[in-house]
Amino acid sequence: MPDLLETIEDGIATLTLNRPEALNALSDEIRFGLFDALTRLGADTNVGCIVITGSGRGFCAGGDVKSMADRNARGFESRMAGIQQSGRVPALMHRTPKPIIGMINGVAVGAGLGLATACDIRIAARSAKFGAAFIKIGLSGDWGTTFGLTRLIGTAKAREMFFTGDMIGAEEAFRLGLVNQVVDDAELLETTMVMARKIAAQPRVTLGYTKKNLEAAEVAEFQALVDLEAFHQARCSQTDDHKEAIAAFKEKRKPVFHGR
Repeated sequence: MPDLLETIEDGIATLTLNRPEALNALSDEIRFGLFDALTRLGADTNVGCIVITGSGRGFCAGGDVKSMADRNARGFESRMAGIQQSGRVPALMHRTPKPIIGMINGVAVGAGLGLATACDIRIAARSAKFGAAFIKIGLSGDWGTTFGLTRLIGTAKAREMFFTGDMIGAEEAFRLGLVNQVVDDAELLETTMVMARKIAAQPRVTLGYTKKNLEAAEVAEFQALVDLEAFHQARCSQTDDHKEAIAAFKEKRKPVFHGR
């Protein structure tokens, strides 16, 4: 079986990390597969939302510790290049015009936590656990995890999690703002798909520009953001979906969007 599974149904693309015996620790096949799939799906007009999850009882246990010694032995430059290549995945997740939902079905640790924080929305099973466990193996962190965790839960708690390597449960993650919802394990798939279907049914060109606005809002100076919003709003006003929404409002009916 491949390390990364992909399905598309009802405008929802689901990417499933598929190394359950290793709690979906990141292999090269997963790293390259995620980058290739996200690049392709980001340009697919038939896709309105992407869901990332893991098979078995883990979302993602982060880097494959068993292979680290071999990778380290290749030297500093080679190791840095490999880490930078991996970092293309969370960077692409921020850039892709499709909203991404993390369906967190188990542990999300280290780079797995980085993968989760790079999603736009996170829905967690009650049994899920989260940790920035890099320090426990003598590493400082990658996959944009320092950015993502600090952005979501604030400086003080992010530093505590990085410096101690301690794990937190799903309820604590929800209290901190790390996840959007916590549901019983048996309800995780249906709850996630309800959200994914709701998003996928929205005007898809507009979804992309809305995500660009929200990404810029994290780092942009206010006037630059206002100007960007103006550009994107004007662009969206020219779409067929916007025209359909206006017509539907006037005719007191539900709009039918076609993603253009």
